[in-house]
Amino acid sequence: MALFDYQLFVIGGGSGGVRAARIAAGYGARVGIAESYRYGGTCVIRGCVPKKLLVYAAHFAEDFTDAQGFGWTVPPAQFSWSSLIEAKDKEISRLSSIYEKNLVGSKVDVLHGAAHLVDAHTVTLNGKPISAKHILVATGGTPFVPPIPGIEHAITSNEVFDLQQLPKSVLIVGGGYIAVEFAGILNGLGAQVTLCYRGEQVLRGFDDDVRAHLVEEMEKKGITVLLQSDVVRLDKLSDASVSVALTGVQTSPLVVDAVLYATGRVPNTQGLGLVEAGVALDEEGGVIVDAFGHTNIKSIHAVGDVTNRIALTPVAIREGAALANTLFGPTPVSADLTTVPSAVFSQPPIGTVGLTEAQALASYGEIDIYSSKFRNMRHTLSGRDERTLIKLIVDSASQRVLGAHMVGSDSPEIIQGLAIAIRMGVTKADFDATVALHPSAAEEFVTLREKVTRRRM
Repeated sequence: MALFDYQLFVIGGGSGGVRAARIAAGYGARVGIAESYRYGGTCVIRGCVPKKLLVYAAHFAEDFTDAQGFGWTVPPAQFSWSSLIEAKDKEISRLSSIYEKNLVGSKVDVLHGAAHLVDAHTVTLNGKPISAKHILVATGGTPFVPPIPGIEHAITSNEVFDLQQLPKSVLIVGGGYIAVEFAGILNGLGAQVTLCYRGEQVLRGFDDDVRAHLVEEMEKKGITVLLQSDVVRLDKLSDASVSVALTGVQTSPLVVDAVLYATGRVPNTQGLGLVEAGVALDEEGGVIVDAFGHTNIKSIHAVGDVTNRIALTPVAIREGAALANTLFGPTPVSADLTTVPSAVFSQPPIGTVGLTEAQALASYGEIDIYSSKFRNMRHTLSGRDERTLIKLIVDSASQRVLGAHMVGSDSPEIIQGLAIAIRMGVTKADFDATVALHPSAAEEFVTLREKVTRRRM
């Protein structure tokens, strides 16, 4: 008789948990997984995938306009929010079903319900105790909203995908990637968008030139950006609109159809029984783990956003795979996260990998900066006043490229390729020796010649 019901039991059916479950089962382990909502996690259900579909939809407004500069006569376009959401829902259902089918195909027991930790080797699911040699917590994150008066009148990134109709006017509160992405989406689909952020500039943690350039381009598209501004209270009006009292330059209340809070996400650890089981958490509720995904309790592990580290789907997948290989494979494996590329699907989008200018200065003392702003070839005929920014950060001593940053069309696609080179230790001379692919925006990275040297003060 087996000592445990499962060798691995996973709480959470998102990207990290599913990857760990399938790889562990591939090693012959008995694996069970439980999800309280729908399989696929934040990315598939209410994050990366539906957001990217809406980003595509939002681009068509500009595409129709730009086509006229290339000789096309485009009749007045009409947009249907309900048709878009219906198509999105169909695709999300398809993907969620694939996640479950893949788990079943990997011989993982797929369960539904909210699992709770009881002790180091036991969880309860739908009132039934389940024992496991190893328990993996992969419950992701959840939107954070501050406790201000009237906050119940706001929505978050969870609800915005299921709105019955597109609001005519929206206030987006926050300055992170979710905030700027939805600003671009809703603006592109026809809403009047105001974004307010209490900080000095959006996208804290990104390169300063990238941050400033994005705001400049957002404002060109008609988005109002209020920096060093915050919400004091929300009041619902008789016509169902919301009156918003703000600090900063906006002295009179702002009246909008909807208020979207995008003020960050926090680890989804409430009510899981982690504290009762003795699992150590950080100040924001994130599960504290080592490089291998182990907590302070030998049999309990965690991967993905719930650990409050790098909240990216590919990172969760890499961590889940590493944990499964460590527990059931031939040798322990840690996820190598030294050079993680990232994208912001704002409009225009951002692609970035490696160090920012500030980070590079702090670590290396002297760096060379190569940058360029230019008008994309497409807009020479479209007439649109949009400019692309590219930037390389190089260690002056070794000439190794420390970071690459881009704001402009196709930047995530371009940066993915550069991430490979930067991870392998590419130098500026390697960039210079590479023949340009012309005409393209990507070629700018291998034609940069003028530099500015900066030294740590």
